[in-house]
Amino acid sequence: MIEINNRLEKCMICKKEYTSVHAEIMPGVMIYVCEDCAEAARHNFIWLCMNCGQVYLRPKKLAISRMGDEGLKKAYMMCEEMQIIQGIDVCISCDPEGILNYMETQKVAMEC
Repeated sequence: MIEINNRLEKCMICKKEYTSVHAEIMPGVMIYVCEDCAEAARHNFIWLCMNCGQVYLRPKKLAISRMGDEGLKKAYMMCEEMQIIQGIDVCISCDPEGILNYMETQKVAMEC
C-alpha cells in the first residue's frame, strides 16, 4: 500500500527527486518513489536490488517477449497495465558469483 507522509526522502529509483510517496515492502523497510518513476513503471518493469540499491529498468514488451517460461509470461502479461516496482534480494552488481551459481543450479534442474 502506497502512503504519503510529510517526510521527504530521495527517490530510490532515479536518486534525483525528493518525495514523500512510499511503500513499506517489509516491516520497517520503505521504498520511496517519485511521481516520474511511478509513471515510468506503467511502461517498464523496474527491479530494485534491496542489497545494493542498483535499479534495473526494462521495457515491459521487450521483457515479456524474451521470457521462456510460459506461466511467468502469462502472469506478467496480466499485469501489463499495472505499475510494478519489484524488490530483489541481490543482483549481478552486488553478488555476481551468487547469481551465476543460482543460474547454474536452475540450468541443472532443467536438464534433469
